[in-house]
This record gives sequence, C-alpha cells and structure tokens, in this order.
Amino acid sequence: MTSKLDSAARAEAMKGLPDWKACDDRDAIQRAYKFKDFKQAFAWMTAAALEAEVADHHPEWENVYNRVDVTLTTHDAGGLTEKDIALAKAMDCHAAVFP
Repeated sequence: MTSKLDSAARAEAMKGLPDWKACDDRDAIQRAYKFKDFKQAFAWMTAAALEAEVADHHPEWENVYNRVDVTLTTHDAGGLTEKDIALAKAMDCHAAVFP
C-alpha cells in the first residue's frame, strides 16, 4: 500500500503542480480544467481515464460541457500519496496538447 505524504513531501510535490490546490475539507488536491468545447473535454477525459486505469488509480471527477473538475486522493491510504501526484502530472501533460 502507498503511504500518505508527510507535510514536507506534500509541499515539495505541490511546487510542481501550480494549478492544483489542496482541498479545504479533506486530504486531497483538486483542479478545474477548461477546454474549448465538450469534444476536447471528453477527449482529455478519455486519455486521463486510460492513464488512471494503467496506474490502477482512479480520479473523482465531474464534467459539464467544456469543464472537468478533478479531485485526487488515495482512499486506501486515507489521503494524498505519490500516486495522486503522478496522476495529476499525467493529467496536466494530457491537457497541454489542447490549445
């Protein structure tokens, strides 16, 4: 099982994720992605879903038209882990291909 990040590791990891914010009400991070239209949002969600499946680590997300709100936490560990950081970075990389 993956361990929760301590405060120093969390702070260091978040430096590489400037668009992600800590959740106020639980040990998780969140980000809103905005795309040109629904097709782009759905294409990104498909790429992110495949990445998540390979990692066996699945996001909490909601899609409305061109916006996708994502929350990442590792339920088994009870909070933020390296798995969340890796998935957030992968999601950001996939989002970078959309203008």
